Formats: sequence, C-alpha cells, structure tokens
Amino acid sequence: MQYTYIPKGVCSRQIVIDAADGIINDIRFIGGCSGNTQGIGALVKGMAIDDVIMRLEHIRCGNRPTSCPDQLAQALKLVKQQ
Repeated sequence: MQYTYIPKGVCSRQIVIDAADGIINDIRFIGGCSGNTQGIGALVKGMAIDDVIMRLEHIRCGNRPTSCPDQLAQALKLVKQQ
C-alpha cells in the first residue's frame, strides 16, 4: 500500500512510502538532500516498520529539532495506525 506524508521542519517536501504487512517495500523523498534521502530509502528497504522507527526517531539535523530520518519515523508511526 502506498502512503504520502508531508514532512515538517525539513527540506524534503514529501515522503512516499510503499509498505505492506509491516515491511517497507520502498521509500521516496521529494526534495531534500538527494544523496542522503536516497541512501535512507535504500537502507530501510525490506526492514520492519518498527525497527526503522526505533532507529531513526529523534535524529536531528543541525540545530533543527527534527531531520528527514526523524520525519520518516513520524510518517511510519502514522502508517502503523492505518
């Protein structure tokens, strides 16, 4: 199933999540630091949603209280609720 999330407080404008049965099939970030967001997507592919949340939640970007990885964790929390 595909989900779309609008991140807050980061450079990325959108996160597109393809997940089923608690496993991430694909992640695409629209905007943001291309190499970093592609790397995140490649690393989490095939991982359990709960594991990704545990690893990425609360990561900060510089002085910002959040980051693209943290925003992905927030998006995945919402995916779990659906």
